[in-house]
Amino acid sequence: MGFFIRHLHNHITQLHQEQQGSMPTNFQVFRGQGLSIEDFEKMKKTKGGLMSFNNFLSTSRDREIPFESFARPAANNPNSVGILFVMAIDTAICMKSSATFAEVSKVSFFEGEEEILFSTHTIFRINQIEPIPDEHTDRLWQVSLTLAGNQDDDFNTLTAYLREEFNWAKGWARLGHILIKLGEPAKAEHLYQILLEKSSTDKQRSDYNLQLGTVYGSMGEYSKALSSYERSLEIRQIALPTNHPDLAGSYNNI
Repeated sequence: MGFFIRHLHNHITQLHQEQQGSMPTNFQVFRGQGLSIEDFEKMKKTKGGLMSFNNFLSTSRDREIPFESFARPAANNPNSVGILFVMAIDTAICMKSSATFAEVSKVSFFEGEEEILFSTHTIFRINQIEPIPDEHTDRLWQVSLTLAGNQDDDFNTLTAYLREEFNWAKGWARLGHILIKLGEPAKAEHLYQILLEKSSTDKQRSDYNLQLGTVYGSMGEYSKALSSYERSLEIRQIALPTNHPDLAGSYNNI
């Protein structure tokens, strides 16, 4: 999976560099999707703030395709709302930040979709959240976003925080820590269990048990949390000298 993600990101980056001269300076793209009512209420409270799409982001220059194929059908589900994201893109911002995207219609299965594909963790500012008038439902909404970049103080603050907050971890372990911060403990648990099974060093086994303890604690499963913390401590007691600072951290968690 890691190889696929890296390969796709590199391919988008290559296409982005090749297409820079032909891209308009400013343009709009659209994305339709469903959101749970709970997640939509959270989004409304963050109007004016930043949001990040953690996965690769598929968008279209054609409004009707994402609206009719994704947003409108989602509104038919009584437990969700249909969202049409309208994203304003300034290519000058992209050149000054890590935002990477490419026009992929020629290499996409759906050639007529005018697809623009963004790489992972693209950050936008939420500008407007407005209902879309419709005679059949009141659960269609348009969310207007603007691509954020280095000229945005909040963007710089967020990226600096993320670098500092997750500096201790690398690779998949960093993803697990991010999932905890995003309130997705079940996904973090699943990831750390896989990492624990594949671990090859005492440090990895100790660290992953420690993070599992944090996950279980956030889930309210305190007996599991304690067991994970104790396993982490046992490994460190064997592998580390008695005055190592990591031991103090383990005792503190217990």
